[in-house]
Formats: sequence, structure tokens, C-alpha cells
Amino acid sequence: MLLAMAGFALEDVFIKSLAQDLPTSEILIGLGLGGTVIFGVLARRRGDPLFSRALFSPPMILRNLGEMLGTLCFISALTLIPLSTATAIIQAMPLVVVAGAALFLGERVGWRRWSAIVIGFCGVLLIIRPGMADFDWAALWAVGATIFLAIRDLATRVTPKEITPSQMGCWGFFMAMIAGVFLLPFGPAPILPAPVHGFYFLGGLAVGMAGYSALTLAMRSGAVAVVTPFRYSRLLFSIILGAVIFAERPDGITLAGAALILSSGLYTLARGNQRKAQS
Repeated sequence: MLLAMAGFALEDVFIKSLAQDLPTSEILIGLGLGGTVIFGVLARRRGDPLFSRALFSPPMILRNLGEMLGTLCFISALTLIPLSTATAIIQAMPLVVVAGAALFLGERVGWRRWSAIVIGFCGVLLIIRPGMADFDWAALWAVGATIFLAIRDLATRVTPKEITPSQMGCWGFFMAMIAGVFLLPFGPAPILPAPVHGFYFLGGLAVGMAGYSALTLAMRSGAVAVVTPFRYSRLLFSIILGAVIFAERPDGITLAGAALILSSGLYTLARGNQRKAQS
């Protein structure tokens, strides 16, 4: 799980490096195309069809929309705000998933977990600071990514069981590519990538796929209650990489907000595991 989170943090570094020169639409198209090809090949090697009735079921359509909009928002956030800030905000996604599961999927959530969710959301408010002089509207892209990616995860829970992770990955990246195509008329014109941009694209895809593989291995081989908390190590990796590569220095309020999000997320996870053990 630690290797997976390090891989995803490195992937964010490559994307942010691309965003310094290329428009968001071009990044979405490039990464979407690469991921579609990779997951498509993996799915076909397993004998999984890329088109079936289940892949067009309402939960799968909702999942793909969440993936498309979430990826668009997160890449926009990486373009406009510090890497550590974007990563800190998106760490609230598990809290949004728990709240959504309670509201829409009938999952029982007690007052303790609801309190932790509220505290986590307060952490998000500390980071984005609405109404204050240093409030940056661009931080709302990360908030949007958190919401849409939580919708993706909630929809994943009710997708048909016969759909494999490779099929989901292929369609998720395909939708990111479609988002880039739709964005073309509304942003800067695409430019011809330089060789260094090709390296960033390939590097992002490589570490992203490595992270996905490590995540799958961790969830299959380890106890979920033990390995899941290590997802939050992504924030630590992002803070270190942001400081070393982009000279980012998160202030005390941002770090305090991140601490609230992480502590409430870990408590919510521990409380959920405790309830499962008791039932």
C-alpha cells in the first residue's frame, strides 16, 4: 500500500509537470488514451469483453461520469494549486463515501462517525478558507474532484459483479479522454508536445499502473483493516515531493486542516471496522 501511494504521488508530480506547459484537455486526452490502451489490452488478455450489456448499466454509467468529472477536476486542481493542497483536500474522499453510503445506500452510520465526518469537512474548510483574504477559488477544483470521485466509488459498490477491474479501468480512462475532447473548444489550443512531455506522459502512466498493481496486491494479500489506513501516506509523499520538486511550503493552517482530515478519516475507518467485528 505504501508503494501504491508513492506511485500515485509520483503520478501527480508528472501530471503537474505536464500542466506547466500543456493545456488540461491535452493532458486528459494523452493520459486517457494511454490508460485505455493498457487496460484494454489487459482486459482482452483475460478474455473480458470491452462491450457488454453490463458495461452500460445505470451504475456503470454513473461510475464513468464520476470518473470523468473527478479526473477533470483533479487535473485542473493540480494545474492551479499546490500539489500538497490538492492532495490534502482529496483525502476527505473516504469521508464523503461514508456519508454517501449512509444517505443513498442504507449503510448504518452512528453519531460518532457522523461527528468525525463533520470534523473532516471542517479540515477541508481550513485548507480552502472561504471568505478569507487568501481564499483561492481554484481550490474548489479539488473539492469537486473529491465529490465526483466519491460518486465513482459509491457507484462501484453497486455495479454488476461480472464487471472486472480491467474493464472498469479501460472505461474510466476512456471517459477521461472524452472529457479532454469536450474541453478542447473551451481552453487553450493544443501544442505539439516536446520530448520531455513524452517522458512525463510515459512516466505518469508507468508509475500510475505500478501504483494500481501494488494497490490491488495489497488489498488481495493483506487484511483490509490493516492496509487501508496506509492510503493516507499519499499526503506525506505529496508534501515531500511538492517541497523538493516544486518548492512548495504548506502553511500551518493547511497542515492543521490536513491533520483534521487524516485523523477523522482514520477514526471513521477504525470505527467502521469495529462495528463490522461486532456484527
